[in-house]
Amino acid sequence: MVREANVKQAGAEKQLKEAQGKIDVLQAEVTALKTLVLTSTPSSPNRQLHPQLQSPGTRGSYKQVGGHVRNKSVSGAFPASAGKPESSSNSIPSVAKEDREMDSILYTEFLLWRERPSLDRSSAFLSRIYREDIGPCLSFTRSELSQLVQGAVESNSLTIEPVAIPMIKSSSIECGGPKAAVETKCALSGLSRPCQHRIKLGDKGTYYYISPSSRARITTVCNFFTYIRYIQQGLVRHDEQMFWEVMRLRREMAVAKLGFYLTDQG
Repeated sequence: MVREANVKQAGAEKQLKEAQGKIDVLQAEVTALKTLVLTSTPSSPNRQLHPQLQSPGTRGSYKQVGGHVRNKSVSGAFPASAGKPESSSNSIPSVAKEDREMDSILYTEFLLWRERPSLDRSSAFLSRIYREDIGPCLSFTRSELSQLVQGAVESNSLTIEPVAIPMIKSSSIECGGPKAAVETKCALSGLSRPCQHRIKLGDKGTYYYISPSSRARITTVCNFFTYIRYIQQGLVRHDEQMFWEVMRLRREMAVAKLGFYLTDQG
């Protein structure tokens, strides 16, 4: 009877721990939503709360937290085939389920940082992420501007906003019309790309137009710093869950720095 009671107690404690982790995530989302409401004023409306202020192609794709405008991760569902179902012998094999294994060194570094969480990069935890993820992700051809962007991200003073692109008749483009309205040079990479977003550093009035790839690299770093600030503020407290969320954000930075990014469809 004692053994059975201990097993039930252990199960109840595990369920309580998992529930507490879910509550932490929900509390973080509530705080983020409160930030959205409090930062919206008639003179400076928050675009996330007023979708009509956004361009048609960007509505519903942004979430603002503090000074950062972050790109939501979206996934599309594949439509079912309209034909007859195939036999089991010819069916497409199911996609393998992703598994994961905790790295003891990375987890130890995280736990040591977790004791006194800060943005000081001298810790082994943040030093590694700066060296392996943040640094390469924010390393662009225009190195001087890249450093300014990184400083603005760290101080939570970077703003990213969509650019309204005027409609141009195809005939005018064929006749050598204003191609700059369709394509311009990315301020960070120096390459001619369709720049549908621009950034502003702090309170400076200068805007820099950036390509979709540059925007993706910046927003993934912003997402990481936003979550780190959640941990600093005590909004999330489940160590293992926090560690895996940090690893997921590191993976996003790794993918973005290789040039992969999501685009709005339709």
